[in-house]
Amino acid sequence: MRRHLLATAVILTVAPGCDNVAWGGVEVRWVPPATTQGDTVEVVAPVEDTRPRDVAWPLLLAGERQDAEATLVVVGELRDGSLVTATQTSTAAGAAVGSEWILFADGVRVGRMTADRTGTAEGFCGSATTVSGSVELVLGASAVERFLALPVSEAAAASYGTFRPLAHDYEQRVASLELAQEAIPRVGARWPQDGVLSARQDIQSFQPVGTSAPSVAASFVYRDQLAVSPAEAGAYSLFIVASPAGDAYRQTFEWYQVADSAGKQAPRYFGHLDWNGDGQGEMILDVFGSRARWHAALEQRAGSWVRTFESSCGAGASPSR
Repeated sequence: MRRHLLATAVILTVAPGCDNVAWGGVEVRWVPPATTQGDTVEVVAPVEDTRPRDVAWPLLLAGERQDAEATLVVVGELRDGSLVTATQTSTAAGAAVGSEWILFADGVRVGRMTADRTGTAEGFCGSATTVSGSVELVLGASAVERFLALPVSEAAAASYGTFRPLAHDYEQRVASLELAQEAIPRVGARWPQDGVLSARQDIQSFQPVGTSAPSVAASFVYRDQLAVSPAEAGAYSLFIVASPAGDAYRQTFEWYQVADSAGKQAPRYFGHLDWNGDGQGEMILDVFGSRARWHAALEQRAGSWVRTFESSCGAGASPSR
């Protein structure tokens, strides 16, 4: 039995009716709401496919908006509460012209999109399928550019919550630097010549369902960049998630990757959402390789994060054309 997305606790109150408003080039529609110290990271093995492959499961999409239109990439399919690689059956049935999607940002429902065309994602490995269409956003979310999306059949009951994008603060910035300074000698990485701050290329504050306070995710990249590009000799990436613990932050996930020996895999936080309705928010990462880009997923387990999904294409895959 499928598990459905839990409704967000806070309801967006709007005036009766449905009023369209032009907002910065985006059609904004008023939509009435529906009635421990250890640093060891566990990597969970992918869920084995024990069901017939001709069964269509709901898809999870991730993508970005330009002006009034978004292009969303198929990340995977939701099967018995787990995110796994999407089959051709699920992709053909779900990522189709006319398919309707509920859009989420920072874990909150912010709008919807109807696909008016499909395609293949540029720069992503394999043959990642995309759906594109005009977005309809609630007032207050008109500046959002990144979305996670679920089909209307799975997420129609999700309520419109109050969209409150988080900004990283001074304590989170300091904590990310301190944890990186501890991790670099521990993993045997070379110290950045211009200091750890120069290597931090991305930092995001977020608060998924099931947590009491915001966490922080930071990407540190040495002799490289958070983009699809060849890495220099000696390059590495270090991705850290830290969660509040009393008056400090403790590391709850670490991904260290040496490009020379293991291939470039430079992760960046993309978004979070309780996509399986278990009351524990999950996280999607962008991962950049030397020739392609793909997605990975983290889930909360016993106060830490574990990697439970990663596109099978890997760092050496060629991008789709």
